[in-house]
Amino acid sequence: MPATHANKRLPEFKVKLPEIPERQFYITDFGAVGDGTEINTAAIEKAIAACAAAGGGKVIIPPGIWLTGPIRLTSRLNLHAEAGATVVFTGNCHAYPLITSCFEGEQMIRCQSPLDGENLEHVAITGDGVFDGSGEYWRPVKRFKLTVSQWKKLVASGGTVDKEKEIWWPSENAMNGAEVYQNLRKNGAARPEDFQSVKEYLRPNLLSLRKSKYILFDGPTFQNSPAWNLHPWLCEHITIRRISVRNPWFAQNGDGLDIESCRYVTVEKSVFDVGDDAICIKSGKNEAGRRLGVAAEDILIRDCKVYSGHGGFVIGSEMSGGVRNIQVSDCDFYGTDTGLRFKSTRGRGGIVENIDIRRIRMHNISKEAIVFHMYYEIPEATIENTPVPVTKETPVFRDIAISNVSCTAAGTALLMKGLPEMPLKGVTFDKLTLTAKKGVICSQCKIMQFTKTRIFVKEGPAFTFQDCINTSVSHI
Repeated sequence: MPATHANKRLPEFKVKLPEIPERQFYITDFGAVGDGTEINTAAIEKAIAACAAAGGGKVIIPPGIWLTGPIRLTSRLNLHAEAGATVVFTGNCHAYPLITSCFEGEQMIRCQSPLDGENLEHVAITGDGVFDGSGEYWRPVKRFKLTVSQWKKLVASGGTVDKEKEIWWPSENAMNGAEVYQNLRKNGAARPEDFQSVKEYLRPNLLSLRKSKYILFDGPTFQNSPAWNLHPWLCEHITIRRISVRNPWFAQNGDGLDIESCRYVTVEKSVFDVGDDAICIKSGKNEAGRRLGVAAEDILIRDCKVYSGHGGFVIGSEMSGGVRNIQVSDCDFYGTDTGLRFKSTRGRGGIVENIDIRRIRMHNISKEAIVFHMYYEIPEATIENTPVPVTKETPVFRDIAISNVSCTAAGTALLMKGLPEMPLKGVTFDKLTLTAKKGVICSQCKIMQFTKTRIFVKEGPAFTFQDCINTSVSHI
């Protein structure tokens, strides 16, 4: 899967598909009842156990509404949800044991994910069915994201509201969980049983696969996740195609797909409509990510559509293990907050390099069509342009090629904000056509090139450069 970055070719790679026997196991043969009321956890476990004992195969979920607790995946398993099958995971947090997992770039104790697996080989989730994570039982909701009537209805449904009357929580334990959780970690708590008192706060991702390889997701809809939707971590040889990933637009931490410290990945012909970043590449956070030191690399994303989301395609902010050799092409973003989003901050460290993005189309992007921001979550008013010493904690973004990108109706065409001690380096733009309220705004960049680019703005200059070195603009 070759691509060129400037005069350099990105490495070719091949993603291997899982090899799974054809034998079949219907969950109904093990006592499952698809009426939406019976709990089918035990029946599904029995079907998967029988499949594993036979050496692998396809566990089939037929049409129906299948209420269940978490499903632990096994090697040589194809979990196949037929058209008309909806798997609804219970909203009872006590059904999800606490385990050591990974979230937001760090290994930590979390509730087991509804779809969960570790150290697996040859695993697939296929079919045209739906997996629903019952996220409404887990997620906090911010008041400003709802209409007045929606907020009143939510508050009247139960749960609790914080003292500022701005965030609704499903329970008081969930609301108080952040402070209790941090205190437990500061005091050395490390075992799952140490965190029982904050279990309602420790929202799981809908799917978590860890340290696994030869993975296929083909066909299903994954929706309504408690936290992130799909999260492969330290995995290799992942094929994702023809899936739909959905979350309410107000879903807190409602990411679509977070590919973290994985290698040999293809994502194609899929649709995302979510509450946070849609397709996101990560590799660990700060010291934990640097210590693990596993990059996200050799990843191809193509022919995908993104509707609601904070960003259509995103790298960061957790990228401390490095990100390299990423190809993104032929994608469409509709109504996302930003289109192409690169984010980090001091303290992360890590190197993001050899990124090739081409043939991206965007419409109605409320903020930046393309944004590089090295001050993630730092208020604009507090940002200072004073350089600090370069250390292992300094993030590096370099050698990134973006070409054949069009956008209509953006807030800002392009925003680039590097660090004075480590400017954004070697970013090239070719054949961009961007229509926005504001134009191109760049600071702390070097060896940057614009060619054959058209910028149409409603106010201010088309290009603004501050503290940029060796910037070339031609055929504009």
